[in-house]
Amino acid sequence: MMTLRPMLATSIVFSLAGTLAPGAAVAADRSPNGWPDQDPLGPRPSVQVGDARLPAANPYVGLLPDASQVDWRYWQRYATRGSARVAAESGRALPEPLDYDEQEPALQLGDNDSPRTAEAIGGFGTGAGEEAGVSVRGNLATGSVRITRIKRTREDDGAIPLARTTRIGLGRDGIRTSGRIGDGPHGEQGSGSGDFDYYRVKLGSDEQVVATAEARAGSDLEPLIAIWSKTGRLQDYQFPRGNSVQLTTPLTAGTYYVMMGGCCTYPRSRFKSGSGDGAGSEGRYRFSVQASRPDSDFFAVSLEAGDVLGGTVDGATSLSVYDPDRQKVFGSRFDASFIYPDSTPMPGGGRAVVDHVASTTGRHTVEVVYGIGGYRADLEVYRAGLDDDSAGTEQTLFLDFDGERLNTGIFGGSGVTRLSPMRAFLDRWGIAAAREDAVIDAVIANVRENVRRDLARRGLNGSFDVEILNSRDDADPWGEDNVSRVIVGGSIRESGVFTIGIAESIDPGNFDQEESALLLLDLLSARERQPYSINHFLSPRSDRVAFVGQVLGNVVAHEAGHYLGNWHVDQFDASPNLMDQGGNYRALFGPGPDGVGGTADDRDVDFGPNRLNPFEGFEGLENTLQRAAFGLTAGG
Repeated sequence: MMTLRPMLATSIVFSLAGTLAPGAAVAADRSPNGWPDQDPLGPRPSVQVGDARLPAANPYVGLLPDASQVDWRYWQRYATRGSARVAAESGRALPEPLDYDEQEPALQLGDNDSPRTAEAIGGFGTGAGEEAGVSVRGNLATGSVRITRIKRTREDDGAIPLARTTRIGLGRDGIRTSGRIGDGPHGEQGSGSGDFDYYRVKLGSDEQVVATAEARAGSDLEPLIAIWSKTGRLQDYQFPRGNSVQLTTPLTAGTYYVMMGGCCTYPRSRFKSGSGDGAGSEGRYRFSVQASRPDSDFFAVSLEAGDVLGGTVDGATSLSVYDPDRQKVFGSRFDASFIYPDSTPMPGGGRAVVDHVASTTGRHTVEVVYGIGGYRADLEVYRAGLDDDSAGTEQTLFLDFDGERLNTGIFGGSGVTRLSPMRAFLDRWGIAAAREDAVIDAVIANVRENVRRDLARRGLNGSFDVEILNSRDDADPWGEDNVSRVIVGGSIRESGVFTIGIAESIDPGNFDQEESALLLLDLLSARERQPYSINHFLSPRSDRVAFVGQVLGNVVAHEAGHYLGNWHVDQFDASPNLMDQGGNYRALFGPGPDGVGGTADDRDVDFGPNRLNPFEGFEGLENTLQRAAFGLTAGG
């Protein structure tokens, strides 16, 4: 289970003057213990902006002032909407998949447990005579795990101090038992606050907890499962699918508490029985929990450079892709395909979903891990968006500096609105209105360096192309084929979106070539020395035009990078990258060792290899340069 950065004790409020000041917390609308309020998704987090409260921006596509404020658990629950996207597109043409059955025997370990020993799947790919889809059915084994049947639970076991001892980790591998939600002193017939059954387990290193519950015949119970640490920190939870639920969670060594309950009621305290917020569903259940070392299954597929691989899995909780050097390039434990554009062919809707743009031709491997028993993994592969278009087709990137009337609802904003032009913010950086053209020139030069020259010089894709136009020098091409845009201007109040920048989607392969992004300028031009403001890095010796152009060009490239297929990467590591998430603006803006922008030591920040952002729920080394380059493959 990924470790999540805790919310800051102090938070921020956006003032009407356009700056951020100490104040009330960004509202997560959550109960104190981390559960969502009342329903599995919970209300959307919100931010106080002057006298208004705005929905928090989607952090996967938003460049936020402080990413440590994000309620990541909410957004990973929200990500389950990827299933709705796939269901809505059920009429789309899908690859006719190959069927592949895992060759390792169902109860055996060790045959295909590494990239080196992966089972090769032939006939899958984008070449002539190959199928673009494969459905893999396999089984995750548990080795010699012994399950001990124990007597049904006894009340009251509704809190961590009252948890039932399973002796897992103390001579037992796992247990199975039965029980009833509602028979304790706090069920519907008791205090009515809600009944919970807790079980204590002890894990060694590199082990997973697998807990399964099923409502018995005639029971009204909709079982849910949660895992708590001994300090009461929520580790993981799973809501029911019908009358059953399974939760598989890798954890560090230690003592944990597995909680059974009925959907949907939650304990407000893990240490006090009777702290629930009302009785949920109740009834009899069968329950099992075990600790075991996880089985991994690897499958090898041949990809060409520029192939876009998508995968989903059900029956296991983690899916990963490794490149020909056996480097993990994308690992996921949830479905984030809700962030893809509607027109993408990429799959989604599974327990875990991955995507990868192959930068080199060769043998790639896919890993299925964390689970017990049968699973199904579906893989699909496509060529990047422009690759099948007519010869000479290229992507156009339009930079709009003039302000724009648009519906910001596509970004989670307030609806149809007018955004102020870039010129309205120049004086906030101490730049005269007469120097607007110089700023535009600097932004365009920086975007061309980031999005065209670097990709041509250092990218592996020799057939990429992109045309960069702007509102000062060119007629507005928005609405034409293969035109995407970045609007440079506007404010949070105008847009209704609490962010610095935001893109419409993340589009591995660039299958939708007509998308929009915003680069709002109020936070970037805040006069107070906030760490996200360009003014924080300016001094009397700064070339203000050059540095403002550099920063805006970097953020334009960042937002365009999303709809060219890039996810955020780690902003706190030692490698500044144009796809860094917010919160470390010295890295993204590039003021250099002296910390002053617009001086001789300013740093050129580029796309390139970098670790995926760990707080967003992913693992792996993403090459943001190659993803963007193959997303811009010229047609023909």
